[in-house]
Amino acid sequence: MTMKRIFIYGCMVGCILSASPSFAQKKKATPPSVPTTRQEKDLLGTKELPTSAYYGVQTARALENFTISNQHTFDFPDYVRAFAMVKLAAARANVEVGRLSIEKLAAIEKACLAVMEGKYHDQFLVDMYQGGAGTSANMNANETLANIALELSGHKKGEYHIIEPHDDLNSGQSTNDAYPTTIKVALILHNAKVVAALEQLSQSFHAKGEAFKDILKMGRTEGQDAVPMTVGQEFHAFGNQLDAAIAALKQSEVYLYEINMGATAIGTGITAAPGYAPKCAAHLAKIVNKPIVLSKDLVAATTNMQGFVLYSAALKNVAVTLSKISSDLIILASGPRTGLFEINLPALQPGSSIMPGKVNPVMPELMNQICFTVIGNDVTVTLASQDGLLQLNAYEPVVAVSLFESQLLLTNTVALFAKNCIDGITVNTATVQRYIDRSVGIVTALNPILGYEKTTELAKEALETNKGILELIREKKLLTEEQIKQLLDPKSVTGQ
Repeated sequence: MTMKRIFIYGCMVGCILSASPSFAQKKKATPPSVPTTRQEKDLLGTKELPTSAYYGVQTARALENFTISNQHTFDFPDYVRAFAMVKLAAARANVEVGRLSIEKLAAIEKACLAVMEGKYHDQFLVDMYQGGAGTSANMNANETLANIALELSGHKKGEYHIIEPHDDLNSGQSTNDAYPTTIKVALILHNAKVVAALEQLSQSFHAKGEAFKDILKMGRTEGQDAVPMTVGQEFHAFGNQLDAAIAALKQSEVYLYEINMGATAIGTGITAAPGYAPKCAAHLAKIVNKPIVLSKDLVAATTNMQGFVLYSAALKNVAVTLSKISSDLIILASGPRTGLFEINLPALQPGSSIMPGKVNPVMPELMNQICFTVIGNDVTVTLASQDGLLQLNAYEPVVAVSLFESQLLLTNTVALFAKNCIDGITVNTATVQRYIDRSVGIVTALNPILGYEKTTELAKEALETNKGILELIREKKLLTEEQIKQLLDPKSVTGQ
């Protein structure tokens, strides 16, 4: 080899060595790019979805179509849990009728139980307001649960040849039976929370009733002085009014137990396997631990909103009761110098940006506003329920959001109302005693002793002279001090 060739060969080797990682500074290999989206398709075409999303293509379309209220399925956790419960009951029933394999059920159960435990809720994200009678919400549940089941079983999201949202999660179902059933289950789950909050408030009223049972005051009818009672009787009455409303609310839950699973599109059960419907209802009853039953007429049950109407009416009854009580508390606490000022509500915050020293009855005012909303929601439920056409009511989404909102608002506000208002109420005993001393209404208690004609004269003279009845009785020596004491004894004068 000539020197020239040796030189050229050496240069070539040097270049190769200098370019190799072992010779020069090693460059990090560029990792293959990780896809950030996946493709899914429906009858409208193909759509790109984030790889992190458990929802699917139909949910993605709903997110584009219904950006309305910023209220989502996940804002109502019991609603999300209810979807998982309904889909789990359906899957178990489908295994029993031969429509679903044991292997698929195992994966679906894992997904449903995870959601029932509070996981993956952020994937149930369609707007509460939607067209299509709830189809978007139902498909959001089908797609999300299918992809959770796939992932928990070691597969990738979107591998629907293994577990499919329609064929597996929606097997034997339609939105028209799965969706209203889910709403009913959600209402049942949250009703226990509403009742618990109301019962705590009732206990607060009754506790004040016991604390104030020996404080005599004047009762009023039509805004005018009536006859004596105790402050305790007034607060026990608040509690008993609420107890009656709670009893009606508990009873109304019964109307939510009848479901139409297996009705599919209009109640005829098309695509559902024989025997599926009663098995699904039985499984759901076990899961929810309530006496859920299948409707005798699935066609009627698919179009009729009676259960929602009756439950909404019971919520409205609670709201009417609480609003009346709240307004009474506002009047009783009015003042402090120019109102009744019989009771003190807890002072929670300054009441004015311009009037120094003013403190407002903010909790009863808040309670009233919530009650007005619940009453308005009942009107919405009524209108939506009456306007459903033929074999389906397409307005179930607004029924759902109205009832869920009423439940949530009542649960949260009632708990605060008890804690921040009722539990801290005190009585201005000097004020209520002054009203007793000066009220003409006390004269009614004298009828058995002095007779109606004499007591009428006393009442007239008291009004004309601006004197109290007791003051006139003492001036005229109509009763002894012992008789007056007996007259004003809370037990004798109020029938306690």
